[in-house]
Amino acid sequence: MPTVRARHRTPVLTLVRRAGVPAGALILMGFFAYYAVLGPNGILSYRDYSRQLEKRQTEYAALDKQRAELKNRVGLLDPKRVNPDMADELTRKELNVVHPDEVIVPLN
Repeated sequence: MPTVRARHRTPVLTLVRRAGVPAGALILMGFFAYYAVLGPNGILSYRDYSRQLEKRQTEYAALDKQRAELKNRVGLLDPKRVNPDMADELTRKELNVVHPDEVIVPLN
């Protein structure tokens, strides 16, 4: 003899059991779709990342140019082959030594 509970199954409970798995799957797919479009690594964030990349590449190029200039100055101060003009410039700058007939033009 079947139990009383099995005989009086309500249509609402049956509907919830049948629709629960598909509804859960739809919610899960919606969650992933939302993050794929609007999330921090989504499609709409790609443009912002592209702008940031261009900005960083410009900064990198400027810093690379500055590094090359500094590398050149360091190379001129190599103790084995010092550039006389560079040594004279740095010595005069540090010691504040100037000839009477010279004109000083500050660059910085």
